[in-house]
Amino acid sequence: MSSTQQHNSGPDSDGPEVPEPSHAERAKTLVYLQQTGGLSTISRKQPGWPFGSVMPYGLDDQGQPLFLISTMAMHTQNLLGDPRASLLVTPPESRTDPLGAARVTLMGSVTRVPKEESAPVRERYLARHANAAYWVDFNDFGFFRMAIADIYFVGGFGSMGWVVPSDYTAAAVDPLADQASGLIREMNEQQTATLLLLARVYGKLEAQQVTMTALDRLGFHLRIKTAERMQGGRVAFTNPVRTAAEVRAGLADMAARAKAGAELVHSL
Repeated sequence: MSSTQQHNSGPDSDGPEVPEPSHAERAKTLVYLQQTGGLSTISRKQPGWPFGSVMPYGLDDQGQPLFLISTMAMHTQNLLGDPRASLLVTPPESRTDPLGAARVTLMGSVTRVPKEESAPVRERYLARHANAAYWVDFNDFGFFRMAIADIYFVGGFGSMGWVVPSDYTAAAVDPLADQASGLIREMNEQQTATLLLLARVYGKLEAQQVTMTALDRLGFHLRIKTAERMQGGRVAFTNPVRTAAEVRAGLADMAARAKAGAELVHSL
């Protein structure tokens, strides 16, 4: 599956495809938002077997992971013997919905950062992990970088695919990434009437409760509860949004369109 463009019209929808960010964009955004992943290296003690570690990471300007690790750590010893590794990154919601939440696996070679390149790497890493300043200068610690060879992204049930590393490098982090969780909370607390209106008008559902579960520059996902079942769907903004103000204006425009009987692109 190409990472350049993915759409989702819902499993039972015959309507138009609903625009979504590409897998590359979603993977880049997920890796940007998190700070710790699960690193799998190839064991030196048990040759050929994977060895898992909890691993804080920073990012270089291409979105490749940066690690500050000790030569005494088992995963470092493994990497010095064989640099091939993978990093699994998951969002906080995976704790409650592990199969429905997005996740991404980065695969690549992890090697020591040359000393002449360590200054910008140090700055980038400490910007994300300030506490590491207490041990960054210990003699046994050093910076390592993963040169990404391949990427596999899972966006939830039925949404998955390989991402070409060059697409990942070129992709931009979603402009709403740092604000999305707060905006979702705001919409669910202050715009319940609008979300219900969208579900009832466009989904033709007797919705009892509607919750926004995800938000990006192109649209948002809704979880809709009726008397019979729970279901999901996506609604596209009429124009891409980049700021909180544009999200609020976009939702107000959707409410006006729903009341006027105008169409929206959706999979409700």
